[in-house]
Amino acid sequence: MSAKGLFELHLVVKEIPLPPAAEWQPGLPGWVFAQVTMGQAYSIHALKSQELDTGAVIGFGRSGRGYIRASQVNGATLNCFHVEPERLAGLITLGEQQSLEQAAKWEKAPPRVFLPGHPVSQKFKSVCSNPQRHLFSERLHLLEIFTELVAEELKSAPGESVVAHSARMRMSELLRQMPASALLDLTLDELVQQMHCTPRHVSRVFNEVVGTCFRKKQSEVRLLRAQELLATTDTKIVEVAMESGFQSVSLFNLMFKRRFGSTPGEWRKRVRRDVRAPSARKHLLRA
Repeated sequence: MSAKGLFELHLVVKEIPLPPAAEWQPGLPGWVFAQVTMGQAYSIHALKSQELDTGAVIGFGRSGRGYIRASQVNGATLNCFHVEPERLAGLITLGEQQSLEQAAKWEKAPPRVFLPGHPVSQKFKSVCSNPQRHLFSERLHLLEIFTELVAEELKSAPGESVVAHSARMRMSELLRQMPASALLDLTLDELVQQMHCTPRHVSRVFNEVVGTCFRKKQSEVRLLRAQELLATTDTKIVEVAMESGFQSVSLFNLMFKRRFGSTPGEWRKRVRRDVRAPSARKHLLRA
């Protein structure tokens, strides 16, 4: 997500009506999955175009390209949801998060299509047929569908490859077992104690394994946690700061505004207003 990008609730099903011949391109972060619930559509990609019958599911990777075009006769209706693994800090480990990030890079490949009879397509249909939305059980079912959709990529994800260096091996093993949420309060000194290395060496190895420095990764986890609390709860700003790992409200406000372009309070008001308002962001390219 860009510093000033749109915040969207993930693991939530949204309906997208497409008029005849209209085109839709995902404008959501993370993985995006859509099912054709009515009509017929086509997956359009430079390398491969595919027909999407009613019930078919299409999956777009984080950097995936392509779009969906509705039938010229009757149009189509989609149900879609997206998942951002970095916002699942309490459910996955840092190692799993890395593997998911690498598995998501389907930049050159066309979107994956699952036929209507595929078990995942049937599960998606079952979730969407439930008229009660935004429930905890629904989010769990969508998360289960997501893990099944990317199961093949997770098996072949290169996140397990580690060079034969003891410090890197220990760091990789530690991160594979450590919940991402542990970074909210973990200090570099505590990480140094667990690694039994010098602070400088631990910082260098962390950067090599994770791809960014410890402080930057920790700050990102904290700010994403704060976003979730601001968007989904009425928790006071000072409590959001504390629960996100910030010991100073002023520092929290400064870092939040630097990252997202507005103060936590202003950001919460805007997101609540956008959620209540009818969605005008259909991501239609043209009709």
